[in-house]
Amino acid sequence: MNLDFSAVKESKNLLAFSAGIDSSALFFLLLEKDIDFDIAIVNYNTRDESKEELQYAKDLAKKYNKKIFYKEVELQSKSNFEKTARDIRYSFFKEIIQNNNYEILITAHQLNDKLEWFLMQLSKGAGLIELIGFNEFEIKDTYKIYKPLLTISKEELENYLQKRDIKYFIDSSNSDEKYKRNYFRHNFSDRFLDEYKDGIINSFIYLQEDIKSLNFKNKAIIEIEELEVFKNLDDDNLNIRIIDLSLKKRGVLLSKAQRKEILKQKSIVISNKISITIEDDYIWICPKSLKTMDKKFKEKCRILKIPKNIRAYVKEKEIEVKNLVL
Repeated sequence: MNLDFSAVKESKNLLAFSAGIDSSALFFLLLEKDIDFDIAIVNYNTRDESKEELQYAKDLAKKYNKKIFYKEVELQSKSNFEKTARDIRYSFFKEIIQNNNYEILITAHQLNDKLEWFLMQLSKGAGLIELIGFNEFEIKDTYKIYKPLLTISKEELENYLQKRDIKYFIDSSNSDEKYKRNYFRHNFSDRFLDEYKDGIINSFIYLQEDIKSLNFKNKAIIEIEELEVFKNLDDDNLNIRIIDLSLKKRGVLLSKAQRKEILKQKSIVISNKISITIEDDYIWICPKSLKTMDKKFKEKCRILKIPKNIRAYVKEKEIEVKNLVL
């Protein structure tokens, strides 16, 4: 595998580790290229092997002089386990990154994962940006996520480990088809990838180039704290893409019904978390706030045309209203 890790050669990096095939291979691939990194792992205590996996992570950290951050979790409910586990995991990573000034979170997502994502989005009804939303770099508010293995299959990674006699664990829950991702993996993506791997890799490359050629502009014209203001592109499809990308960055994935409701209502709070207003010229997005506002502040916002569901956040963060005049 001829991987180029130059993008993270000079940065302070944190590797999301699980002791499975993908992250174990990536651990040693990064070592081979002399990339500096530390590791983070979450133990959900749902399987007998999980304690062994955590101990393996600790052993690797000690042997190769890496800092290790770990979190022990006991989930009270198995309902919607995948989403709950992901939320816990990424919240933990974000906390580590902020407290230790890491710049990049490296994850071991690979080609099989990318194809699974594509098929799952396809099954729900998705546009071009959602279909190939699994990209090498993802920009978060205070850090970047880097996925360097998206052209490498799980089979290649396992072969890499076996040839070098490197220890790794198999998560038994990956065979349970009650999880949607596993269902897609076992019934569609793995078989498809086995036969058409080169074509699939090339197709993803071409799709990414097509998006670039569309020159889709989603840069906020105002960005203060977690408030973003975008230019209304006079196209519902493009506007909802802007909103989609902003919310995804904030950890909120929109359903088809939510997208329709946003375009219908124009001013709305999504998932009781994010306030959105679509005006004739601009799109406003910020976290929901319950901050109390006095009459003088409300009137100032009204005069300067700050949307109603945005004002409380502006007040809470003490943002100068004059800086929001467009």
